[in-house]
Amino acid sequence: MKGKRLKCLGTALCCLAAALPLQGCGASSDKVEIEIVQYKPEAANYFKTVEDEFNASHDDIHLTISSPNDAMTILKTRFIREDYPDIIGIGGDINYSYFVDAEILADVSDYGGLSDINQGYRDIAESLELVPTEGTYIVPYVANAAGILYNRDMFAEHGWQIPETWDELTQLCDSIQAEGILPFYFGFKDTWTCLAPWNAMAVELSPSDATKQVNRGETTFKDEYRELAEKYLQLLPYGPDDPFAYGYNDACTAFARGEAAMYPIGSYATPQILSVNPDLNIDSFVMPASDAKEDRTLNSGIDLGFCVMAECRNKEAAYEVLDFLFEYENMQKYIDDQNAVPCKNGDFELASMLDGMNEFIESGNMTDYQDHYYPSEMSVDALLQTFLLEKDVDAFLTNFDTNWLRYNRDIIRLVQEYEKSH
Repeated sequence: MKGKRLKCLGTALCCLAAALPLQGCGASSDKVEIEIVQYKPEAANYFKTVEDEFNASHDDIHLTISSPNDAMTILKTRFIREDYPDIIGIGGDINYSYFVDAEILADVSDYGGLSDINQGYRDIAESLELVPTEGTYIVPYVANAAGILYNRDMFAEHGWQIPETWDELTQLCDSIQAEGILPFYFGFKDTWTCLAPWNAMAVELSPSDATKQVNRGETTFKDEYRELAEKYLQLLPYGPDDPFAYGYNDACTAFARGEAAMYPIGSYATPQILSVNPDLNIDSFVMPASDAKEDRTLNSGIDLGFCVMAECRNKEAAYEVLDFLFEYENMQKYIDDQNAVPCKNGDFELASMLDGMNEFIESGNMTDYQDHYYPSEMSVDALLQTFLLEKDVDAFLTNFDTNWLRYNRDIIRLVQEYEKSH
C-alpha cells in the first residue's frame, strides 16, 4: 500500500482525500440502479444506445449513462459533494492518477473481464499510478494511437516507402519536397496539436518512465528531452511556412484536400479529415524517431476506461454492466463509431487507417503518451508552442525543468517519501 497521502492536488482532490463515508449508489425496491458518468460527449449517441439495450434486456438492473460536456469538472464537483456515480468512464491520464491516489476507486482485480484485456494497456494503466499501488483500478476499454497519417494513393503513385528510422523519415521528406509536395501539415495555432508529434517521438527517444525518474531525483528533462527537442525542430522545415497560422481544423482540411503527403497526428483526427473528403485513402505508420529499428514502438494510450467507485454498494451489478459494455458486438459498434482501438483482445475489425499500426497493437508493443503524466496546470502544450516559435532548445529545457518542480512539488514529495519507506 501507499505511504502518506498526497495533500495538495487542488481543492477537489484535497476534499477527496479527506472524504467522509459516501452516499454512494443504491437500489430501488425493484431494481438495482447503476449510474455511469463518462467523459466523451462525442460518443453520447453510442452510450444512449447501450443504455437502452441494456435496460431492455435486464429486469433486475436499471442503467443510466450520462455523457456531459466537461465531464471531469462535473465529476470533481460531485466528488466534493460526496455524490458518487457507480462507474466513471475516463481516460488514462493524470486525473486517473490523482483518483487512484485519493483512494476513491474500487480495486477491480477480481473482475473476470480483465483477463481479456491486452496486457500492453494493463501495463500502461499500472504505470499511471503516482506510486506503486496494490490492486487494479481501471478496466481499459478503447485506446487511440498517434503517429503519422499518410495519403496512401499519393505514396503509391510516387513509389514512396514507409520509413522505419529517423534517417529514412528525413530522406523521405526530402524526396517529397523534391517533387514539389509538402511533406507535413501542421496546425500549431491550436496549442494542443503541438503535443502530437512530441508524444509520438518521445516514446522512442525518452524512457517511458521519464517523469517518474525526474520525480525520484534521478535525472532531469534537460538530459532526457534534448534529442527529442532537437529532432522536433528538424520537422518544421517540412511543414507549411507558418504552421502557427493554421489550427487543427485547417490542418485536417488541407490534408484531406491533398495539400500534404503526411499529417503527424493521432487516429482521432480521421473522422474530421474524412468529413472533408470521404474518399481519401488514409493509412498510418509509427513515427520513426530513432535510428534503431528495434526501438520502434507505437504511441498509444487508454482513451476510455471504466472505474468502479470505491463506495458502490452493488459491485456485482456494476460488473454485470461492464460485461455488457465489453461484449464483442458493443465494442465493435464503438470502434466503428469512433475509429478507436480496442483494449480487449479479440478479432475486431479496425478502421483501414490503422492498418500500418496493427502489428504493434496485436503484439502489445505500445508506449503511453508522455503528456498523460503532465499536470494540466503546467500547460506543456503552450510551452511547446513557444519553443517551436523561439527555437531555443536550452531555454525550453530549462523552463521545462523549472516548471515541473513548480507544478509537481506535492507529487515529488509523495514519490520521495514512498522511496524512503520502500
